[in-house]
Parts: sequence; C-alpha cells; structure tokens
Amino acid sequence: MNAEAIEHRLAAALARHARLTVAVSGGVDSMTLAALAQAHRPAGATRMVHALSPAVPAAATARVRARAARDGWRLEVVGAGEFEDPRYRANPVDRCYYCKTHLYDRIRELAPEGAIASGANLDDLGDYRPGLTAAAERGVIHPFIEAGIGKDAIRLLARRHGLDEVAEQPAEPCLSSRVETGIAISAADLAFIEQAEASLAAALPANATLRCRMTARGVMVELGEAAHMPAVDIVRRLCGEAGRAFAGVRPYRRGSAFLGAPA
Repeated sequence: MNAEAIEHRLAAALARHARLTVAVSGGVDSMTLAALAQAHRPAGATRMVHALSPAVPAAATARVRARAARDGWRLEVVGAGEFEDPRYRANPVDRCYYCKTHLYDRIRELAPEGAIASGANLDDLGDYRPGLTAAAERGVIHPFIEAGIGKDAIRLLARRHGLDEVAEQPAEPCLSSRVETGIAISAADLAFIEQAEASLAAALPANATLRCRMTARGVMVELGEAAHMPAVDIVRRLCGEAGRAFAGVRPYRRGSAFLGAPA
C-alpha cells in the first residue's frame, strides 16, 4: 500500500472545492479527513464542525478539541438537535437518516456556501447506511470514497500524520448504535452506556473492541476477545447500582443491536 499515492489521490479530491466544511465526529475517519484537509488546503479555506449530543462520547469531543488546538483547525462545536426529533428518539431502523439530516442541515446553516464533507469510506458502502441517503439528498461529498480509500488506508494516513490518538482505535459509532432497534433512545441510557464502556476500557487491553448494548433482555456486553471476568463484574456492578438488568457477555458482532435492516 503506497501511502504517498493514496495521499495524493485524497489531496486531489479535497482540492476540487474552494470552500470546504468537514463534519468531524472524533473517530479515525473524520479526524484523518480533517487533518489532511488542513494540511493540503489553503489556510482559512477549511472549516471543521463537531456536533455535541448525548450520543457522542465526551472522549470523542475531547479528542476533536485537542487536535484542533494543536493543529490550528478552524473548529465550531454545535448542537445538531437530533434529540428534539421524535422520529430519531423512536429508534427506527433508519434512525441514522434523521441524525444525519439534522447534522448536515445544521452545518449548512453555518456554512451556506461550499461543500460539506463526511469521513465515509469504501468500507461503508457494503453496509446499510441510511445516513448516506441523507448525505446524498444534501449534496454532501465523501472524499475518501472519491479517492478510492478504505479503512486500512485511512489508518495508514493517520499514522503517517501522527494521529496517534485514533490511528489504531477500533471503530466507534455513536452511542445510540448500542441501543437495539425499537427501544427508544434516551439520554440516561446513553450516559450509562458511556460510563460502562469507559469502565470496561480501563480494565481491558488497549484498543480492545467492546460494546455495551441496550437490548430487550437488558444490558449486554460484547467483547472482541474472550470474556474477561473483571469486565463481567464491572458491568454487573454498574447495572446493580443503576437498577438495570444485566443480560451477560457475548462475542462482539458489528451491528448486533440493529434489527430489521433491509436484505
């Protein structure tokens, strides 16, 4: 994998737009896109926007703020307002459509001119991604996809540009993705998920893949490796303190809270 050639293709995709606003969630994809846009585009021609929400972990917001301060990003931190939408809170199978609708509409209010860019990459095209529909309806661009770049190449670029805080980080979708389809999204549930995952991360190997899921049976922990008894004990204790049912531990499976996706 030729990092220089990959970066050249991305730089070309980024250069097509005189003004660009990058939606930065705090994960490896959007953080890398923002860093490369900052590096390859003229000073002042790129804006980064990060949305605050109960569904966004505080650690992600802290990463965005720290990188912006370090590299001189033109950053705006805003509320997108998806929690005010009952369609989002109902957690239907296309919940992400409503989330991205609010996000991109809010960004367009801030940046009436120029392109809005997301960190979507080639690997995202194989999944059911209703957020991409919202993006398409609003003309959002995807420079990684345009440049033919997938997740492995993004991690390569992140390492190349010293983004050590995210380069090896497992995928980190929003906290609402941990809530089983049809279970209403609540700020209290998301706060519990964030607390549980932070406690688990402290007890597991660095960059271990883990999820705390809200399911019809109760709180379910998923781990990317064999279950660790300390992890089980941590979440069982947190559930007891919060009066929540603990449903156990199972192997990690991407999207396991996502029920009823189209075939």
